Amino acid sequence: MSEGLARTELVVRTIAQTAVANEKYFGDLDAVVGDGDFGYSLARGFEIVLSDFDELEYDDVGGLLKKTALVLTKRIGGTSGPIWGTAFLRASTALKEHPEPSSADAVAALRAAIEGIKARGSADLGDKTLLDALIPATDRLEQAFADGAAPADALAAAAVTARESADATNGMLAQRGRASYTGERSRDSPDAGAVAVAVLFERVSSEWSPTSV
Repeated sequence: MSEGLARTELVVRTIAQTAVANEKYFGDLDAVVGDGDFGYSLARGFEIVLSDFDELEYDDVGGLLKKTALVLTKRIGGTSGPIWGTAFLRASTALKEHPEPSSADAVAALRAAIEGIKARGSADLGDKTLLDALIPATDRLEQAFADGAAPADALAAAAVTARESADATNGMLAQRGRASYTGERSRDSPDAGAVAVAVLFERVSSEWSPTSV
């Protein structure tokens, strides 16, 4: 197995395990101004990814991400399924011709995922969604690579930015999703999706090391 594929397997497994482990936490955050099903929906999708992981058929990084996208789209309920499925699918397309992704390729895949989320969710930076953590974290990751940081250090920096950005959604007015129906009350808590992105970045960063694969 190539190092690029092994690294991607590590990332996908870590994301899936973290989503399942944080089902209640993410659900409780969502329940403040939403319908509270975010944690449940995310966990149901990613637990299938985990249970079927050894049976998924793929030959490269793009194939793994595409298979993950298909599982999420089918298994995650509500609006989360299409959004998370689209993110993984767009990332898979971006990496289709890059079996050994460089740092620039990884950033491009995240950019593609972001554009997919924007289109699918009709959302953008400032709407109080997961994009408010994902976009700044991706920007920080790209800058860290440009400054010559190693992948582990770049991920650590991106995780810090993701957390700071997620915390900053507390006080923002929700513009999308069920939370937007609550008006000013939506300012009283952080966005569950943004917090999830922060937790995922933190966990992937903690699992990533030169000897982790």
